[in-house]
Order: sequence, then structure tokens, then C-alpha cells
Amino acid sequence: MIESPCILVCSIDARTGYCFGCGRTVDEIAAWTMMTPERRREISMELPARLETVERKPRRETRRARMARERLTQGDDA
Repeated sequence: MIESPCILVCSIDARTGYCFGCGRTVDEIAAWTMMTPERRREISMELPARLETVERKPRRETRRARMARERLTQGDDA
């Protein structure tokens, strides 16, 4: 089994090209299973510094929060 830094937050920062979750590039993510263990280790060592450079996206509104907001908005209209 190949270890992966993926934390299932798969979205790429447009400014840096790094994934918000793991810090890898799209090309690195695609090639990860074909890389040598040494290359994966090299990239893994760079990830903490990369993650410091990504612009954090605001958290997505959850369905529950959206429904609560909509209820409040509808209550204001009444």
C-alpha cells in the first residue's frame, strides 16, 4: 500500500497550483502511485512549506447552515 498525504480536501489554489488539503500539484497527485518512494518522500518533505503559501478558501456553507439562513430570511419576509 502506498502512503498518501491526501486528506480528502481536493481543491486546487489557483494562485499557487497546490491542493488546499495536501499541498501537491495536480501533476503530482496524478503521478503519485507511479513515483518512486524516494520521490514521494522528497515531495512530502516540501508539503508543509507549500501549505503555508496557499490562500485558505472560506469554509463552504453546510446544508444545515444554508437551510437555517433561508428560514431566517423567509421569516423576515413575513
